[in-house]
Amino acid sequence: MRKTKFIIGEYYHIFNRGVDKRDIFLDKKDYERFLFIMEFLNTSDVVISVRDLKQKLSFGGTQSRSLASVDSKEIVEIVCFCLNPNHFHFILRQTKENGISNFMQKIGTSYTKYFNTKNKRSGSLFQGPFKSIHIDSNEYLLYLSVYVNCNNFIHRYNKNIKSWPYTSYFDYIGEKRGKLCKKEIILDQFGGIFKNYKNFCQMNAEYLKDKKEFQKYFLE
Repeated sequence: MRKTKFIIGEYYHIFNRGVDKRDIFLDKKDYERFLFIMEFLNTSDVVISVRDLKQKLSFGGTQSRSLASVDSKEIVEIVCFCLNPNHFHFILRQTKENGISNFMQKIGTSYTKYFNTKNKRSGSLFQGPFKSIHIDSNEYLLYLSVYVNCNNFIHRYNKNIKSWPYTSYFDYIGEKRGKLCKKEIILDQFGGIFKNYKNFCQMNAEYLKDKKEFQKYFLE
């Protein structure tokens, strides 16, 4: 039984990695597919397939409709995310009963089916059930947002924070205006000024990369 009890209105650090630490993203298409289903499956009422919806929206081109217009019944708020070659991190806020559990089950099942079909494999892709930690203070939420947004850099995959596109970091510093994340809970505490949050990230990402006392909170 899962130790973490998910409560409506509360924030949680959610993470998982590939079984046997294997890569779960092999190319650009994999990352884009995962991001797409994060948005598409964040709903309490899905009635059409991912393939059908992509055709309706002309995914990859000019979209005539937004995903939000297809279904606005979000079951979680996605605050931050980072996708790395063999694992991912989210900060989620539960907005519906069992929202986080349902959301993670949906994306895990959908992405595994896609990945296995594409790569002619079978079996589990992820290392067991997703991991979760309750974010029990505002200070923890702020510093964890840095850890998630800058996770690729902190794990030393890249030398530059800005060299990895599959993260919400660029939404938080104003270089991308995506609608996947609800940034206000974080950015409002920096006066809504992108530069202030960027400075906070740059100052703390190096610290988080080098200090191992945070290891109990994070996926290694």
